[in-house]
Amino acid sequence: MTTAEKLAQLDAHSARVLRCGGPKAVEKQHALGKRTARERIELLMDTGTFTEVDRFVRHRCTAFGMGDKDIPADGVVTGYGTVEGALVYVYSQDASVLGGSVGEMHARKIAGLYDLASKTGAPVIGLIDSTGLRLQEATDALNGFGEIYRKQALASGVVPQITAVFGSCGGGLALIPGLTDFTFMESKKAKLFVNSPNAMEGSWTEKDDTSSAKFQSEEAGLVDFVGTEEEILSQIRELVCMIPGNNEENDAYGECEDDLNRDIADAAGYNGDTTIVLSMLADDQNFVEVKSAYGKDMVTGFLRLNGETVGAVANRSRIYDEEGKETANFGEVLSAAGCEKAADFVNFCDAFSIPVLSLTDVAGYAASKCEEKKIAKAAAKLTYAFAGATVPKVNVVIGKAFGSAYTVMNSKAIGADITYAWPDAKIGTMDAKLAAKIICDGQDAAAIDACAAEYEALQTSAESAAQRGYVDQIIEAADTRKYVIGAFEMLFTKREDGPVRKHGTV
Repeated sequence: MTTAEKLAQLDAHSARVLRCGGPKAVEKQHALGKRTARERIELLMDTGTFTEVDRFVRHRCTAFGMGDKDIPADGVVTGYGTVEGALVYVYSQDASVLGGSVGEMHARKIAGLYDLASKTGAPVIGLIDSTGLRLQEATDALNGFGEIYRKQALASGVVPQITAVFGSCGGGLALIPGLTDFTFMESKKAKLFVNSPNAMEGSWTEKDDTSSAKFQSEEAGLVDFVGTEEEILSQIRELVCMIPGNNEENDAYGECEDDLNRDIADAAGYNGDTTIVLSMLADDQNFVEVKSAYGKDMVTGFLRLNGETVGAVANRSRIYDEEGKETANFGEVLSAAGCEKAADFVNFCDAFSIPVLSLTDVAGYAASKCEEKKIAKAAAKLTYAFAGATVPKVNVVIGKAFGSAYTVMNSKAIGADITYAWPDAKIGTMDAKLAAKIICDGQDAAAIDACAAEYEALQTSAESAAQRGYVDQIIEAADTRKYVIGAFEMLFTKREDGPVRKHGTV
């Protein structure tokens, strides 16, 4: 059943409930332009597969009049079912019941769901719509927050964790999406914050809404996807189909009917905007980008190559619209935000045995006072992520590859298994013209030009890098798909163990 068909079915059901004088909760949620907790689950899951657990759990609080209050499901619906046939566990907070606030038993239900997911090896999806900690339960509720955090920490790298924010997600609750692998956020009604904008000195919501989806996706970098409720639930389904269910069984495969040897003849013309190149490379030209609004000079996301899910990390210097017009130009640089975004993504891929493809086109680091505060640490984190990842790693140099910024981008020096380069790629310490000006300082223009030509041939061409063993093969841009697929097929049985240690410290 399609999302549209599910929506029509749910709308008809909700209308019948209201006509019969049923629960006012449905009417209240719909009046706010929001789906109920159970409706969201029905839209997310394969039709008829959801099974609820702990439905009859109730709170134990008797203070502040709570003893007489009946709180259905204690404000959170928990259970399991399938998404495109894959087992998932889901909890959905019910904002119509005490604002979906988190109390002792509410938290215990979520923690119990994590236990089931970790035992069976399946993703956990949290649908957040809550006013936060239940004040009437005080320290019991606070302890409940801690129990959820701990379960999330223990499940990290074991099963994928996904959070979608549909309403309020504030205070301590904001740590939950911070601990998950991917976060979705409704574009207009959702609020995600540790401190409310109105609680910060010199700020208020109308002036600077730091709780908005726009801020959290573009500036904070916490949110991966933004959209309507229906778009978010559809995007979660697409993401679940792309990633493994756990860290031991990489079942992220699909049938490939696309031509494995398909030319991508136009790729070289779009090397500045690698979202386009990655779409061209992918089976059926389907590339799922994550954190698209943050660190836009770096692209991260998933694609399938011969049916196998691959994680992609790529430099981006330009953005083109659907008509092919340039709408943004970042230059061929690494930014702190881009490095951090890519490092987190590579760590996820490595944890779940997803091969990594990188497209390199970088000439240096972003230069500003703001960047200088963070760039060394951020670039070090990316280096650490690539160097420590034991999954198959393939790098394609599609443009410039200069200096240590190139080394950071999955070069052979830090562990790439296979490196390809397009014929016009430039690989070296710096641009040949700049190097010639330094080498031939004080000489005339003709001498500098001659030196630049010699330097390019000897030190910055793809051929010179290949002669030194830093590039395995020089390939035409149009042939990239078949070469990359071949490399990952060869690396399918790769086994690599890192040094014996408790964990690194970068």
